Amino acid sequence: MSKSIYYYSAEWCEPCKALGPTMEQIAKQIPVQKRNVDYTDPAIIAEAKVRSVPTVVLMENGIEIKRFTGNKSFNEIINWLNEG
Repeated sequence: MSKSIYYYSAEWCEPCKALGPTMEQIAKQIPVQKRNVDYTDPAIIAEAKVRSVPTVVLMENGIEIKRFTGNKSFNEIINWLNEG
């Protein structure tokens, strides 16, 4: 099973700026692909159903497992990843 995270963000987004360093720490444990919504093809953003940032999406074998929106601490994200 191959898990990864898509992290949707924007340079102007204050919660994204706060979450950025945490996501860098998370990336040491699971692959994280950051997507800046201002520079990513709008069709990709629409297909991912991203309506606000930051949005973090857990993927497994190319299928969305779950997501959250907003800022979370490192421990909150680790708990989120480990939840059923």
